[in-house]
Amino acid sequence: MNKIPYGLLLLAFFHNASYAQTLPTADTSKTLEEVVVTAFELNRPKSSYATSVKVINSNNADRNNRTSLVGAFNTIAGVRMEERSPGSYRINIRGSSLRSPFGVRNVKVYWNDIPVTDPGGNTYFNQFAFNNFSSIEIVKGPAGSMYGAGTGGLLLMHSLENTPKPTLDLTYLTGSYGLQNIMASVGYGEKDNQGLITYAHNQSNGYRDHTFSRKDNVSFVTKTKISDRQQYSTSILYNDMYYETPGGLTLTEYNANPKQARPAAGGQPSAALAKAAIYQKNFLAGIQHEYFFTSEFKNSTSLYGSFAQIKNPTFRNYERRIEPSFGGRTSFIYEKQIHQSKLQLVAGGEWQEGFFNTQVSKNKAGNPDSIQTNDDIHYSTYSFFMQADLSLPSDWFITAGASLNRSTVNFTRLNKYPVVTQGRTYKNEISPRIQLLKKFRGDFTLFGTVAKGFSPPSIAELLPSTGVISTFLEAEEGTNYEAGGSAVILNGKLQIDAAVYYFKLNNALVTRKDSSNADYYVNAGNTKQNGIELSANYTNIFRNHLSPIDYITLRAAYTLSNFTYGSYQKGTVSYNGNRIPSVPKNTLSVLADLQIKMGFYLNLTYYGSSSIYLDDANTAKAAAYHLLGGRLGYKMKPHEKWGYDIFAGADNLLDENYSLGNDINAAAGRYYNAAPKRNYYIGISLQLANRKGK
Repeated sequence: MNKIPYGLLLLAFFHNASYAQTLPTADTSKTLEEVVVTAFELNRPKSSYATSVKVINSNNADRNNRTSLVGAFNTIAGVRMEERSPGSYRINIRGSSLRSPFGVRNVKVYWNDIPVTDPGGNTYFNQFAFNNFSSIEIVKGPAGSMYGAGTGGLLLMHSLENTPKPTLDLTYLTGSYGLQNIMASVGYGEKDNQGLITYAHNQSNGYRDHTFSRKDNVSFVTKTKISDRQQYSTSILYNDMYYETPGGLTLTEYNANPKQARPAAGGQPSAALAKAAIYQKNFLAGIQHEYFFTSEFKNSTSLYGSFAQIKNPTFRNYERRIEPSFGGRTSFIYEKQIHQSKLQLVAGGEWQEGFFNTQVSKNKAGNPDSIQTNDDIHYSTYSFFMQADLSLPSDWFITAGASLNRSTVNFTRLNKYPVVTQGRTYKNEISPRIQLLKKFRGDFTLFGTVAKGFSPPSIAELLPSTGVISTFLEAEEGTNYEAGGSAVILNGKLQIDAAVYYFKLNNALVTRKDSSNADYYVNAGNTKQNGIELSANYTNIFRNHLSPIDYITLRAAYTLSNFTYGSYQKGTVSYNGNRIPSVPKNTLSVLADLQIKMGFYLNLTYYGSSSIYLDDANTAKAAAYHLLGGRLGYKMKPHEKWGYDIFAGADNLLDENYSLGNDINAAAGRYYNAAPKRNYYIGISLQLANRKGK
């Protein structure tokens, strides 16, 4: 679209906006570790949590062109986010992408206490825009003791801040490959009665051929305090997106021209002729109610409904999915101060129900032709959980919880007669989680955690693109052992975190490809996943008014992932001891921020990844790569009634040729999805406000 109308619209909206707003008075990028973590209903400051919980806030994530959170997630040790093509994301936390050739699976996601992960185990993470959240809590390791089935971790996304800053914020950004990004956010009200309305539009022609993408996102979030005893919040999100999928390349094609889309091969059309793409619409709405029976006893309950419509022409076929679901979650929380100790008891449950339909047809130049399969799918899942947390004198913290989970799935294939229903029930024994944490003098903390996880196959795994209903698949299960600590030194300027873990996963689900490159899944015996995670955060605030520097921040995160197959036999071939593909052994992230008191600032970002095996046999490997990005800008000082941020930046300054989101175990060696080379962007962000009392 033309850049000029967007700019005029932005300025007109800014000029006519109301002045009854407030600008922020502090840069929250300097106070990341001061947030309160809500995971497991503990609501503690970050300093009283294990280092296996990390937080991303919207300020710290704002280092790139605001089209995705890939860069922000990859700054966290033990976390890796990939982008196969614009709009197609994968997230793994201390794990591999073997269960996620596309989409986000085995990571439980909540938005404002509403489950985003559907009953079938899939998460459309791409439905969110950059301005849909103020913070994201990342819990590493199994969190099933309170959040249902899963072994791959937990994401808790929050839209509203604890200290609301009513404001109108408008951003326009343009850049390489036809990038156009406009975002608008209106925040209003105060802490107990506040709201947020957001809109985001993003589109790009893409780096590769056949990678045009377009996305529109609207959200509405409120929180209202009815009385001293109760409050409620509502959250509504709508997303409409379209993106072309260029397909994987062979090494020869990748080296010859990484920008090309998949050419015709093996009797299958090219990406362009197949009009391979995703048409996706999502609607999510929920309400959360909190009621205090007494000052020590409360209930928190959420109810939600969601709807997803997907159309996906591919090289092989044309898939159409309708996925309505609904559910709820409730927690009863009792807290009691006992002399110098504090006891918290939590009990509750979560339930989700989905009634899906998936139709697969032949693809005729991007249109559905004769039908191949037509399946009604009913997926029901529920869990019950209990947890006790004890805060003892001398800063000892003990948390113990457990859950019971059950999932039932039924497939009814409507295009074959007689119509037969095929199903499976997955249930586990108790999934416990126990953590012991000790805080010492001088801001030094040690912790140990043992947690067991249970993860049944998702619908995408039970009904893969081969069309074969795979209810024979078993659920994954495993136990994670972890120890770590953190220290704050240099008068609070430097925080260092460290963690080591061992996770043995049984019945590991991995993706394979048939001769036509269709995905299917198998249980791969067991895997042994050992890891070391180190991170450091240094912030120096220059309080001397004569210094031209406001603050300097340096952050680094290193991950060592030693993931291998324990016992995995494919036919007569043994993969025992082979490295698990899709996981780099070493990754390093380094961030540097410089803020000048005059308003100028500089952000530098480095991310390095070692080589990655691309198949179970460890015969193919993607090369190591190093990414460097930078952003230079000027922010108007925030004490005025209005402010602005003008910035320009570049990603992949080293002009690396690399693949971010490889197709693992791909047929004919089509592993590679080239990421953009050196690219640039420029933008402006405007805020309008009126400080109270002025």
